[in-house]
Amino acid sequence: MSNAPQSAQVGDTLPLLEFGPITRTTLALYAGSSGDHNPIHIDLDFAKRAGMDDVFAHGMLSMAQLGRVVTDWAGIERLRGLSSRFTAITPVGATVTCTGRVAERLDQDGEPMLRIALTATIDDGTQTLRGEALISAA
Repeated sequence: MSNAPQSAQVGDTLPLLEFGPITRTTLALYAGSSGDHNPIHIDLDFAKRAGMDDVFAHGMLSMAQLGRVVTDWAGIERLRGLSSRFTAITPVGATVTCTGRVAERLDQDGEPMLRIALTATIDDGTQTLRGEALISAA
């Protein structure tokens, strides 16, 4: 278990994580492993009928990577909560950069905690997810 959370200060940044470029193979593999077979993510004809130019990545694929940013830094045993809001789609071909920043130190039921602000951004600068994690700083 990492000691980084114990000494973390508001404003500290977590190591970033990049993944991609997103391919059709990535989407098919994610659909199979997650059980999310929504055709908007894997069927070009369906996506076009829905008014999209192409299929696009599952939001949960990027959210999982935001979770990795936190757990790679703090350890999964310190994770107390993870949430996100999808703000834009992640197109095929995009590379995603996931970042985290210590936003707040707080105490919850006698346990020192850190609130981590999280973002996922694609290579053109579009933020596709924002969220936060709550981790134990004990």
